Amino acid sequence: LEEEQLLDGRYRLQEVPGGHVALPVLQEKLSQLRLPQEVPCGLVWMQDPVPSRAARRRTPAQRLQDELQRLLGQSWSEELEHDVPHAWQRHGDLVLLSQDSFRAALWEELGPALWETVASALGARRLARRGRVVPDGLRSPSVTLLLGQDGWVEHVDNGIRYTFDVTKCMFSPGNITEKLRVASLPCAGEVLVDLYAGIGYFTLPYLVHAAAAFAHACEWNDHAVEALQRNLVLNGVQGRCRVHHGDSRQLELQDVADRVNLGLIPSSEEGWPVACRVLKKSTGGVLHIHHNVETHPAAAPPQTPLLQAEQGFAEGSGSGGDGQHPTEDSGKETPGARIRPEWQRWAEATAARIRGLLAELHGQPWHTSILHIEPVKSYAPHVHHLVLDLECRPTMP
Repeated sequence: LEEEQLLDGRYRLQEVPGGHVALPVLQEKLSQLRLPQEVPCGLVWMQDPVPSRAARRRTPAQRLQDELQRLLGQSWSEELEHDVPHAWQRHGDLVLLSQDSFRAALWEELGPALWETVASALGARRLARRGRVVPDGLRSPSVTLLLGQDGWVEHVDNGIRYTFDVTKCMFSPGNITEKLRVASLPCAGEVLVDLYAGIGYFTLPYLVHAAAAFAHACEWNDHAVEALQRNLVLNGVQGRCRVHHGDSRQLELQDVADRVNLGLIPSSEEGWPVACRVLKKSTGGVLHIHHNVETHPAAAPPQTPLLQAEQGFAEGSGSGGDGQHPTEDSGKETPGARIRPEWQRWAEATAARIRGLLAELHGQPWHTSILHIEPVKSYAPHVHHLVLDLECRPTMP
């Protein structure tokens, strides 16, 4: 029993060259190891020890907690256990921890040993921890690099490569369903204007999978522009995209777009006049309008069927979107989700507003038709990120 207490249960016995067998001994117990002199043995450091069957059954979060308990020994406490993350984002060899992890003062005293232990337990080479989004108008992340020399990572979604610096650029994995939907749209031969391109979240699916002929990508964050330009090259579509670095409200383009993407939340309303201006005035096109819409719990049960395509709406009131950046929730709408009354009212009001902007801009009536309302994800409390596909066509005389 005494000898068993010296063994490291995370690993199993394994053969080593020369016909010998290696026993996994806890490093901190080496000084207590007493073997009979007639037993020939030596100390061997294993680069990649084989995990035991029990260790393989434990989740990464459990393994992380085991390693931290071993590191802290008698200092381990219930308070520290609450500080250990149970989820994180992984980007290649970098793990991005949540902002509420490792807040207790004792963690700071451990210094680099803490981050090396965490990285080892999670199979990472670099670690970073995120904070709250900086309210600077650029949605800059507040991310601290804890282990490693730089924050540049690569992420692959649906065969598209994205590279970005996690300490300077946002990346929302929760938008994957919308990126997949965009990739399936029939855009062959079309010109796209993406008013809030970021690092290319939607610009790239339009170019790589949806076969858009050309894209104008607008972005004012210097770091995002650098990542966007790298990503265009990474995916071999740099020749089919022009990057407009600056405020999209000052964009000088007009009469060029078959399709406009307005992927800004909580509201893209400031970009609506620009979107109307860049649409082709002779044929119009489709706007993809992102917005956060509040859904009151009491009003949710009486749901209405999915809106039909080509349905026009009369003039209406403004939208009921929330003007703040809510906290992302884990809830997601399932495919075929029913359109809630608040969503329909927002869609009707938006269609009417866009119709008015187009008529004022061109001096003639336009027709707007709601093609689709897509729930991307839900937020707390009771706020949904929606995308409205709105077809806009000039009325023939």
